Amino acid sequence: MTEVTGTAAGRARRTGDVVVLGGGVIGLTTAVVLAERGSDVRVWSPSPPEGTTSAVAGGLIWPYRIAPERQALDWAVRSFRHFSWLAEQPSATGVRLVRGRMPGSTPPAEWSALTGTPPRAPLVDMGSYLGYLKGRLEAAGGRWERRAAGSPAEAAAEAPTVVNCSGLGARELVPDPEVRPVRGRLVVVENPGVEEWYVAADGGARETTYLLPQPYGLVLGGTAEDGAEEREPDPATAAAIVRRCAAVHPEVAEARVLEHRVGLRPFRPRVRLEAERIPDGRGGSALCVHNYGHGGAGVTVSWGCAVDAARLVGPPEAGG
Repeated sequence: MTEVTGTAAGRARRTGDVVVLGGGVIGLTTAVVLAERGSDVRVWSPSPPEGTTSAVAGGLIWPYRIAPERQALDWAVRSFRHFSWLAEQPSATGVRLVRGRMPGSTPPAEWSALTGTPPRAPLVDMGSYLGYLKGRLEAAGGRWERRAAGSPAEAAAEAPTVVNCSGLGARELVPDPEVRPVRGRLVVVENPGVEEWYVAADGGARETTYLLPQPYGLVLGGTAEDGAEEREPDPATAAAIVRRCAAVHPEVAEARVLEHRVGLRPFRPRVRLEAERIPDGRGGSALCVHNYGHGGAGVTVSWGCAVDAARLVGPPEAGG
């Protein structure tokens, strides 16, 4: 079944049409950038935004588990500026600028210049933010469709330009064997009064420690389990997360658990952000722009990557 928001689908293939595959933060952000510059955009996603990996992300804007590092920093810096603008309307966007600390870390100078000392970084309530992105897409004339694609070529039969933002799904969709899951586990507890975020400087470790104060509770993390795909909560892992966080804020030990979250980060040795031509099923070809493999930093680099993906698509009047 196809669920369509916005104006009705089912029209002839036109030069300026773009289909974005994937309805997580990368897909929605890319679709917003394309729609706001005049492209006729449809987002195809088998799950609603709240059912994507993006929905369970902690939401701190900070480069984490993404390569290449230099390029990722550029994407993150550009995204930081947009998130700072969004933070001017936190109730509408779900984005706030929150002070925090990352002891033992020495961020790049470009990043420190943005965050200041002590650092103040955007913290995103992903449930609210994904809804904001979907609304912003629709306001720009774009549409969201509950629809799965078997390959980019399937979308190319309906639009001359396809943007592949399928995340972990790119393993099968492309297919791309370089994409692999890195499982993250979080515990959400009632906030006992923690107002600043905390991230331990152990970003490459399997077990990490961070506390993120969100409007709905205090997010405790976390794990980075390479290759793990099981999404069921694990009581022992959750208890270990709480213990590590309680070593930073002892009051967390007695906080009531509200929720367990498990997500699979779409890791790739290098983010794939490039264009190629693919068959369109009509005897011709279509432009396919790939934008996936952002690891644990999809939210952090989303706007920078979206703008670069839009450049690869080209101006609306140029078509595919």
